Formats: sequence, C-alpha cells, structure tokens
Amino acid sequence: MSNVRHEFLDGEIFGMAGGTPEHGRIAANIIMLLGMRTSPRRCAVFTSDVRVRVAGTGLDTYPDVTVVCGRLEYDSLDPQAIANPTLLVEVTSPSTEAYDRGGKLNHYKRIPPLQEIAIVSHGDRQVDVWSRREGDWRLERFGPSEQVRLSSIDATLPVDEIYFDPLA
Repeated sequence: MSNVRHEFLDGEIFGMAGGTPEHGRIAANIIMLLGMRTSPRRCAVFTSDVRVRVAGTGLDTYPDVTVVCGRLEYDSLDPQAIANPTLLVEVTSPSTEAYDRGGKLNHYKRIPPLQEIAIVSHGDRQVDVWSRREGDWRLERFGPSEQVRLSSIDATLPVDEIYFDPLA
C-alpha cells in the first residue's frame, strides 16, 4: 500500500502526500454534512476516491470532496473521471496548502460547469469559498461560529461542525 496519491498533468505523474487522521476527519465531516444537506436535492456527494478531469488543462485530480447536481457526466478522454462537478472541496495540508490555493485552484476555475470551490484550512478554523458569479470568481471567507454559505447547492455548513472532533 502506498502513502502517495497521484495527480496527472500533461502526461506527467505527480505524487501527493497521504492524508493525516485530522485531514481525513475534516473531509469526513464535510461529506457527512453535505450528504445531509443535499439529500432532498438531485445532488451526489463523492469522496476523494473519485477522479475529476479538468479538460481545459488536462489535470486529473482527486478532490477531497466532489458534489455533482443533476446528471453525472464523464470526461470524453477518461470515462472514469467526472467532468461536471458543481462544488469541489479541498482540505489543505502543510505540504499542499500553496498548491491548493494557487495552481490547483486555477485549474479548477477552468471547469465550465463548476460553480463553487471550498478551500478548508488544515490549521486555522477557516473556510474560503470561491463562487462563480456573472463570469467572475469571488472569494468569501468564513471562520469560527459562522455558517459557510454554499449557494451552488443551497446549503450552509457550520464551521464549528466542519472541525468537530469527537475524540477531543
């Protein structure tokens, strides 16, 4: 078993660090919260086991959480990769923070059907949500005791529940 996940871009393979228990707990909390809030809608929540392809840049990647509303579409070059995410969520780690907030974010913004990208900090209780509005991307930041507003799926997530640790 490998501790390295891989992303693919332009025929190159890039190793990504494996997640820590804390990273996994935050991602699991988000999946649980999204699952409860999207069940009345025609949306599906996927774990990081599912690949997303950015056709415009050629990036094959595994977001921590992917939400698709409506009919699921696969990439024409990669029949195992989702081509139409509505919402993508990345939980940062010390080794991926700069990439998640820089290069990867820029790749994601090139997915035409994508409406929102949430970047969840590994260290601070902070969630940054990039929303596509009128063709532009706008940032909104949420902190402790606040509700993360996800307009793409008409849902809110309490920041404190995203970071909830039952073992603490």
